[in-house]
Amino acid sequence: MTDATLRSREDERAFHEACFEFAATQAQMATCTRARCGAVIVLAGGEGIIGQGFNAPPLGDEANRKCDGVYDLTSKPKSDKTCCIHAEWNAIIDGLSSNPENLIGSTLYFMRVDENGKFTQAGEPYCTVCSRLALQAGISFFALWNDGPQIIPTDEYNDTSYAYHRKTSDSADEAK
Repeated sequence: MTDATLRSREDERAFHEACFEFAATQAQMATCTRARCGAVIVLAGGEGIIGQGFNAPPLGDEANRKCDGVYDLTSKPKSDKTCCIHAEWNAIIDGLSSNPENLIGSTLYFMRVDENGKFTQAGEPYCTVCSRLALQAGISFFALWNDGPQIIPTDEYNDTSYAYHRKTSDSADEAK
């Protein structure tokens, strides 16, 4: 491996980490009581941020918050166990409203942070709503933080999300 190749990989990792840092800044603004998540969408080629969001009640209106209620969530999919709009959804809506022509080929960076703003693991892909919206918007890659950058083609993220639900559904059936 040449020094130039090594440097370009280091530069690429630094670029991805900077995008995750910005997503973490978004996550720190989250008002969801269950998780602090943030997302940014980066133009293909890395030439700028074209969408951003964090998880919060619809319209950021506290009157729309339903997190404090007691609900039977056992039959609901994991992605529907919050009253908040996902960070990814808000970033996609933001991108569609201000840069719709630029979403094709872009990368969505998703970040979770703890109460101190420190990076936490994103975990494996599970939200089929996020994956379908990203596919529909033309986003090419989904980036997660799991012990470092993990960049996944959005169609693979979608397949993995559905596989997660099949796996958890099969486990629940076996437990019966």
